[in-house]
Amino acid sequence: MFWDYLLLFLSAFGAATILPFYSEVVLVGLLIKSPDQWVTLWFVASLGNTLGAWVNWYIGLYLLHYKDSKYFPFKGRALDTAQAWFQKYGVWSLLMAWAPIGGDAITFIAGVMRVKLGVFLTLTFIGKALRYLILVAATLELGLLELLSE
Repeated sequence: MFWDYLLLFLSAFGAATILPFYSEVVLVGLLIKSPDQWVTLWFVASLGNTLGAWVNWYIGLYLLHYKDSKYFPFKGRALDTAQAWFQKYGVWSLLMAWAPIGGDAITFIAGVMRVKLGVFLTLTFIGKALRYLILVAATLELGLLELLSE
């Protein structure tokens, strides 16, 4: 089971960065394999995804002066839009860091805006953990487990 947890952690970590990973598929697959381990699987996915978002925060904190580089992950208007959105909603927007569109930008902008690491990690973890909890509940409680394992 160690390798399963490691795979889940790495996929969740990668999914929170600008890399194209999909941790939900791995989580559901592991829930089908070991439904009794749902709490640990939920926690590992939530932790990995939060720590992956920390990478974006760190990049935003220290690498903004490279924003004109062709390798910089966020470009012109997208960066301006994300900053304006973050200014409007503040640190509470980190509860939406799980969103497939804009979530990575929110965590990056939190670094640019110098959000304290403790606040960042707490709010980001809450949002991401709730999303994974909904996925776990949908898989286990709504009969998706039986449907997917057939």
